[in-house]
Amino acid sequence: MMRLCWAQLLVSLVPFRHWRSRLGLAAQGKQLVDHVAARSQAADVEWAARRLPFKTKCLPRAMALSWTLRRKKIEHSVVFAVRPADSRESAEALHAWVEIDGQKILGDLPGPWIDTLRLGA
Repeated sequence: MMRLCWAQLLVSLVPFRHWRSRLGLAAQGKQLVDHVAARSQAADVEWAARRLPFKTKCLPRAMALSWTLRRKKIEHSVVFAVRPADSRESAEALHAWVEIDGQKILGDLPGPWIDTLRLGA
């Protein structure tokens, strides 16, 4: 919950350039990724987000999970994307999620999405 609160504050108050380097974790050579542990951490972030007295969007959730995975040295990417202009009607235009080995483990929303930035692995 504290990481979610911290992420919410950063997104609201601090320019992106100051915290972007703390997202994602690039490959450190050949190592097996513990997908079960990573998905468990993602579920914990979602659980915590539902219990906070304020609503969190996808970016603070992705940030909180990324910090947790970095601490555990689990390789991952934080992906930023935009919905194509012809698909934006009433849906959110921007989205962020966390991937491990190309699989979304947090923030899997129906697309289409166009990746704009990928941080990490």
